[in-house]
Amino acid sequence: MTTFNTIDDLQAALDSQNYIAERPLATSLFLALQLQRPIFLEGEPGVGKTEVAKVLATLLDTDLIRLQCYEGLDISSAVYEWNYARQMLQIRMNEASGDAVAAADLFSPEFLQQRPLLQAIDPSRDKAPVLLIDELDRSDEEFEAYLLELLSDFQITIPEIGQINAAHPPVVIVTSNRTREVHDALKRRCLYHWIEFPDFDKELTIVRMKVPDAPEDLAKQVTYFVQELREADLYKLPGVAETLDWLRALVALNQKSLDETIVQHTIGALLKYQDDVEQMTDTSVRQMVDRAKLMTK
Repeated sequence: MTTFNTIDDLQAALDSQNYIAERPLATSLFLALQLQRPIFLEGEPGVGKTEVAKVLATLLDTDLIRLQCYEGLDISSAVYEWNYARQMLQIRMNEASGDAVAAADLFSPEFLQQRPLLQAIDPSRDKAPVLLIDELDRSDEEFEAYLLELLSDFQITIPEIGQINAAHPPVVIVTSNRTREVHDALKRRCLYHWIEFPDFDKELTIVRMKVPDAPEDLAKQVTYFVQELREADLYKLPGVAETLDWLRALVALNQKSLDETIVQHTIGALLKYQDDVEQMTDTSVRQMVDRAKLMTK
């Protein structure tokens, strides 16, 4: 697996993949790799938490295994389940041949269906994957408790088999949008970093990298408009992902600069709640567009 000797090396590698990581984030990621510790990333939706795992998997030239969390997520979906159909077939085959069926024969690795967490610590892997446990705050608190063994010892205990240990501990990225607090017991097992919304210069750099065909004036105006919009009292502030979506939409419409009409017609690429959209009155939009043009000349 690729290794990074210094924080600067890692920061440069992230930059080569068009991921702009400030020094504190690069330091946290470097330590997570060096110490083989999970890292817990929190922040508003759309600030690039999930992208960290994708970029690291590319840089390390390894598999990305993603567990998307949701309410009601359980062990059978996240860790493993037994292949009951295959077990029943084995029972019938043994009965037909007159052989006895032992429980140990049925509950063995060949009848085990691996889900993302078990896949990540599969001892047969020849290199460590990147395991992304995405939006943990969407899952139930009970599921957090199940993760503690994995995050502390990179192992999972299956009652019928015993402990399964990773030959190569995965690089674990846990993300949360902080819709609820995650328990301290889980946080203690991880390094921690909060990813802020980027400032104007950083977001403009990201915009230029991700949407290189956007006119310069339009890129600046969109970035400034979104920066100002994040100061408003909105239910859901737009993230960098929404900035990029909106800019791509404007480029697809051959827009060279912002105007009041195009903002109103394309605001659905930026805001996703009707209450937020309703705050964008003609007057407020016109004023924000004028300020964006003035400040980015």
